[in-house]
Amino acid sequence: MLINFFTALREAQVPVSLREYLTLCQALAADLAEKSVEEFYFLSRACLVKDERNLDKFDRVFGATFKGIESTGDLAENADIPADWLKKLTEKFLTEEEKKEIEALGWDKLMETLKKRLEEQKERHQGGNKWIGTGGTSPFGAYGYNPEGIRIGQDRNRNFRAVKVWDKREFKDLDGGEELGPRNIKLALRRLRKLARTGAAEELDLDGTIGATARQGFLDLKLRPERRNAVKVLLLFDIGGSMDWHIEQVEHLFAAARTEFKHLEHYYFHNCLYESVWKNNHRRHSERLGTWDLLHTYPHDYKLIFVGDASMSPYEIVQEGGSVEHRNPEAGKVWLERALQCWPHAVWLNPTPETHWRYTQSIGMIRQIMEDRMFPLTLEGIEAAMKELTR
Repeated sequence: MLINFFTALREAQVPVSLREYLTLCQALAADLAEKSVEEFYFLSRACLVKDERNLDKFDRVFGATFKGIESTGDLAENADIPADWLKKLTEKFLTEEEKKEIEALGWDKLMETLKKRLEEQKERHQGGNKWIGTGGTSPFGAYGYNPEGIRIGQDRNRNFRAVKVWDKREFKDLDGGEELGPRNIKLALRRLRKLARTGAAEELDLDGTIGATARQGFLDLKLRPERRNAVKVLLLFDIGGSMDWHIEQVEHLFAAARTEFKHLEHYYFHNCLYESVWKNNHRRHSERLGTWDLLHTYPHDYKLIFVGDASMSPYEIVQEGGSVEHRNPEAGKVWLERALQCWPHAVWLNPTPETHWRYTQSIGMIRQIMEDRMFPLTLEGIEAAMKELTR
């Protein structure tokens, strides 16, 4: 039952960790709840909730999970822990002071050392600081910690410190049919409008009908082309990795843009723009469009909108081969500058709260490349970005 409680809290987006779950189990084993459901409620809340904003979610999950329970009884004895949970405990846990003592190798030495380790290593390693392994402080491997490392064989991000990922990762396409959420997102996009009459004559021309009817002496209906937003927009979405935290927010923007702009094209990239982009994330390894082709496909009158958190290793922006997933022949900075030359009306929408931007070096670097045309992905930020694009 405790495991069900733990997983239900995670599903309700209460950020509880395995370590906190084990703390609760230890407290129950020490009988700190005194077999009282009320005492258990306060004990579990103290162990599992770190932010008072999550108290309501915790209460709802607690009520649904333990409804009708009169005593904690043998909760602790029945709290069997899955083997994969216990395996996670082998991951290296370091204090902030210990983390600061671990030295980053730097790009050239990191790549040189990896090549040497691949030639020398013959067996699996766990918890060390040199070999390719797990749970240690080596710059190569999984489930450990290093200020600049190459991630090998690990499921998803943990510390967001990897400068390379030696795994094949799969991303999902954004859902353009996602419910809009706040209608104000769509209204904010309407600042970027240039109305023109295009297409077939399908809209009633009231003034023309009245004039023609008066002249003819009988009803003479006049139609005209409908006025549509003639602005052309190219959306480039950062997808995967740390952007997974912002999927819902970005999907709301995407859905609103698809309904607002008749001329809308979109592509995906990961972290920084490189030599290719793609339309379908399920086929991104086999179906790509060269960025050179992209630059020569859409005219200069398109408005370019990047959407991404700009959170990455600085090497991914300035270093040849610095991409986290592949060896890029040219630095990401070069491709970003080419895109801005091709489409001078460009902005970057960042879902990371603006108050956090100064803590991430790469965000500052992207802002500089964009000539400070980065805006938060909020209603005010979208309005400011659309105003910038109309200049």
